[in-house]
Amino acid sequence: MKGISSQGNHISFGKYALQALEPAWITSRQIEAGRRAMTRNARRGGKIWVHIFPDKPVTLRPAETRMGSGKGSPEYWVAVVKPGRILYEMGKVTENIARRAISLAASKMPI
Repeated sequence: MKGISSQGNHISFGKYALQALEPAWITSRQIEAGRRAMTRNARRGGKIWVHIFPDKPVTLRPAETRMGSGKGSPEYWVAVVKPGRILYEMGKVTENIARRAISLAASKMPI
């Protein structure tokens, strides 16, 4: 994956954000795990925006299958993320709560 993100690279809604610094494919499970970690940490206060969506299917062939016989079925979905892309945003929370919540979400990411 080449280049840097030209869209979605600025904070638009909240005050704090998690930004990607390297290119990666982020699965739908990883996105949801990060969102849950942020929501649990912020408790009732705060608002969270998720700026990435998994719209690329990744297909896998079944094990021990011969050549030919078409393409495998979609196994999972990924979001293609380039450096500079905003992944999550937070608003209406204090800075220390936002830092803790965003660091938890960052630990769930493969980058």
